[in-house]
Amino acid sequence: MEKRTLGRTGRDVGVVGLGAWQLGADWGEVGEDEALGVLRAAVDGGVTFIDTADVYGDGRSERLVGQVLKEYDGLTVASKMGRRVEQKLENYTLDNFRAWNDRSRENLDVETIDLVQLHCPPTPVYSTDAVFEALDTLVAEKRIAAYGVSVETCAEALAAIARPNVASVQIILNAFRLKPLDEVLPAAREAGVGIIARVPLASGLLSGKYDENTTFAADDHRTYNRHGEAFDVGETFSGVDFRTGLDAVQRLEPWLPAGATMAQFALRWIIDQPGVSVVIPGARNPEQVAGNIGAAALAPLTEEQLQAVRSTYDELVRPQVHDRW
Repeated sequence: MEKRTLGRTGRDVGVVGLGAWQLGADWGEVGEDEALGVLRAAVDGGVTFIDTADVYGDGRSERLVGQVLKEYDGLTVASKMGRRVEQKLENYTLDNFRAWNDRSRENLDVETIDLVQLHCPPTPVYSTDAVFEALDTLVAEKRIAAYGVSVETCAEALAAIARPNVASVQIILNAFRLKPLDEVLPAAREAGVGIIARVPLASGLLSGKYDENTTFAADDHRTYNRHGEAFDVGETFSGVDFRTGLDAVQRLEPWLPAGATMAQFALRWIIDQPGVSVVIPGARNPEQVAGNIGAAALAPLTEEQLQAVRSTYDELVRPQVHDRW
């Protein structure tokens, strides 16, 4: 698999990683054996970057990742922190950071976490020097090797990129969320900051496997967060209305490379964007893992295919999402 440098971490990672949210919670039940099977299939297939968070299943995802981390060399693991408390600036303190970090290091069973990201923090965090000084302290204490920020908006991404020691920015980027191409990716390239592309399949909409009759479990965020009831609605279907998403996928289907799935086409589109370090699709079984990894083997998309994504976005999706994030 092609490898790229993950920003200021200096680490080289495969362009297709693994997002481990679904191994913790919020995507329906995934058993422990199934979850470990997904992780092992990913690493065996060439994945070297795994993204998790302390709140995914209240630490379950981290613990599962930690088990697999003992079995393989050469992995880069990123976790996140900040969502265990009320989302107010005053909770983003060095004492809290140390406590959250202690818990994550215990879950992962490591002394130093490769990359820790603030987990979509409140907007005032980005302009508060003390927050980033506290993160610098965690690096100095060798609790973490590097830090980044997972953001909701392009404005937040640009603020994070301007911070001198931010190694990476994680942002929603997919065929239904093109705004980061305008300023965020160029700014990240200029600054040497890595871009981790999350929600790459728009919560599965870009898998091409859904239709108007598709339903999800009650404990799946695609059921309970369609209107932002639990967290930012942009994290569910990228904020796109389900019916609109289905229509957009139908528009894109004629442009798929021969033998490729819609999911692989969508992932390849992200890989082709200059400045992207790694894309982190989730998976619930080894077959999905293999499909995701297959995107890295596709040839770069043609100009006509790239334009088909742009025109579909402009005509169907842009009015719903472009100005919101």
